[in-house]
Amino acid sequence: QVQLVESGGGLVEAGGSLRLSCAASGRTFSSRNMAWFRQAPGKEREFVAGIKWSGGSAEYTDAEYTDSVKGRFTISRDNAGNTVYLQMNSLKPEDTAAYYCAVDGSQLRSRIPTIAAAYDYWGQGTQVTVSS
Repeated sequence: QVQLVESGGGLVEAGGSLRLSCAASGRTFSSRNMAWFRQAPGKEREFVAGIKWSGGSAEYTDAEYTDSVKGRFTISRDNAGNTVYLQMNSLKPEDTAAYYCAVDGSQLRSRIPTIAAAYDYWGQGTQVTVSS
């Protein structure tokens, strides 16, 4: 049974930092892209950052970011490929949302998908609240 468990959310003042973690279990995902999405109340779930598969033989370096977080957020992944992180710096009140990690529904996809429908496995979400 596949499980994705996020942690690291919380309440932080504007300008602060948080590090989210997502541990996947139940199967190996080293050949699949992984991503973080977020959803604020009343809004659609949006892509935040994604990191490409590497097959477990090299570092995971190819990443994509939505424009609003470029230069502030960094996505990374452990060598085994089943844990993904999101380092969030210089947080803003507009970053407030529930953050979800997700695993691509396809293996070896050449591009990191930015639409939620491309991802088959999801965590339960972790809340990030940034106060002004």
